[in-house]
Amino acid sequence: MSNTSENETLRALLELKSVQLELFTLTHRNLHAALSALQDQVRFLDPRLQDPRVVTCAHGQVHSQNNEDGIISEIFRRIGTKNRTFVEFGVGDGQQNNTRLLLELGWSGRWVEGDTQSASAIRDQFREQLKTGQLELIETMVTRENAKGLAHLDQHGDEPDLLSVDVDFLTSHVWRELSNIKPRLVCIEYNAHFPASVAHEVPYKPEQTWKGDTRFGASLKQLELIGTELGYVLVGCDLMGVNAFFVRADLASTEHFLQPFTSENHYQPPRFSLVHHRGHPSAPPMVAE
Repeated sequence: MSNTSENETLRALLELKSVQLELFTLTHRNLHAALSALQDQVRFLDPRLQDPRVVTCAHGQVHSQNNEDGIISEIFRRIGTKNRTFVEFGVGDGQQNNTRLLLELGWSGRWVEGDTQSASAIRDQFREQLKTGQLELIETMVTRENAKGLAHLDQHGDEPDLLSVDVDFLTSHVWRELSNIKPRLVCIEYNAHFPASVAHEVPYKPEQTWKGDTRFGASLKQLELIGTELGYVLVGCDLMGVNAFFVRADLASTEHFLQPFTSENHYQPPRFSLVHHRGHPSAPPMVAE
């Protein structure tokens, strides 16, 4: 490596550290600029992200938590939409999720949230959208048993354009049950603590809740395998290592997305500390049953 290249790499690393420090101290309102700077620096250091078919560094941060707004918008720019509808499992109080921006852009769909306080906040803050029918709220915990019914949009047909799943502990089990719908794009939380080549998911226990540690959901490789079964391919992850994006296989051309569509190629490590906290504590030993 030439001295010039070494100097450029060192400068990029120093700038990356500065951006990391800035991100750790920022509120959500100021995240957009800092995330953009982080993307630029990581792209410089990771040649894979310089390919225009990669969606990881698509800019856009309005109401999502980890730049999902930009990635979702970019993917739909490439694959188009059918009916501009969505279903999102696990939306919190509606202030920060993956479909609020779409709602404001005129899309319609369903939010499913099991937390009573969050559901109450949605009814208060989004009363107009609920009244007109643009938005439907179902207050319930999502399980393997009720997932199919919750994801089926009777008034819009069987296939929303976007399905977003973030139910912490049971995410992979819920997605596996949704063979009855074929959305164009699926955004699903993965457990980035596991290496890209490891297929792992927590056992199905609908009564169990996430403890805030490293034991939750499924690894990216496990979701890749589930996606293959359902007819989807992995086209990317957000830079923070939180959400993975799967496009229906018939829409995922090699012109628009980078192959191979594997976890090893598209995995992003956990960078939670850059925005939210210093990471999840290790889970206690699993008790044999």
